[in-house]
Amino acid sequence: MKKILILLLAVIMFISPHQSFADMAEGDMIVTLGENLSAEQKQVLLTEMGAPKDVQIITVSNQEEHQYLGKYVAKSLIGTKAISSSAITIAPKGSGITVKTKNINWVTDEMYVNALITAGVKDANIYITAPIAVSGTAALTGIIKAYEISADKTIPEEVKQAANQEMVETAKLGDSIGDKNAAALIAKVKEEIAKNKPKNDEELRKIIEQAAKDLNVNLSDKEMKRLIDFFNKLKDLNIDWNQVSDQLNKAKDRISNFIHSEEGQGFFEKIKQFFIRLIDAIKSIFS
Repeated sequence: MKKILILLLAVIMFISPHQSFADMAEGDMIVTLGENLSAEQKQVLLTEMGAPKDVQIITVSNQEEHQYLGKYVAKSLIGTKAISSSAITIAPKGSGITVKTKNINWVTDEMYVNALITAGVKDANIYITAPIAVSGTAALTGIIKAYEISADKTIPEEVKQAANQEMVETAKLGDSIGDKNAAALIAKVKEEIAKNKPKNDEELRKIIEQAAKDLNVNLSDKEMKRLIDFFNKLKDLNIDWNQVSDQLNKAKDRISNFIHSEEGQGFFEKIKQFFIRLIDAIKSIFS
């Protein structure tokens, strides 16, 4: 079982009184740094992010980690130190969300994108990093808070909680069916909910089963029940499903099945090369 080191990229909800995040423009960056980083680690991460000298820096506390993840992850796994960091850059309007990570070993880029779309985040380039390898489960909370301040928009508490739960559920599902398949399945189901809102558990089950069939994955009864419970919660929230659908369309290149991924393409290229070498070997025998 994978060791989970949970470190939150949470954000204090205020900055200098002379400048508001609501005044941020395209290309501006917000940086969150864990309060338990050493001075040297902070400088290394800022350089890695390419942060300008006057970048807005917000400190993250371990207390905030427990606040948003205590319901979904064992407290013993959240830890006692906040060291993860992130850079959120305002992207051009209509460009969607991009995520890149370093030293994050459980939550994938696609999982972050998916959960951020649920939270209502849009048009942001996000970089998540840490000085050591961590699961990355807690990073979502800080990113949402940073976006909330930068966009001068309050995201309902229940939506934030749902986004955190979605990320954890997707990561758990990834342990069973693969990370990319898990992210793709969640995206497919959300896309279908946005198009045709299911009226009951049976309709929702059919949507999930079809998504699993399309991705050629099998779900256990326990996994199916967890997904039905989660999506029932999600569809009853005050979520802009038109925006969800729009952002999912923009993110389709990122939230894709294994077969369309770089990893998947590399796998099939290796198979192709194997058969080419095999055919060449057979030809050489008869020649």
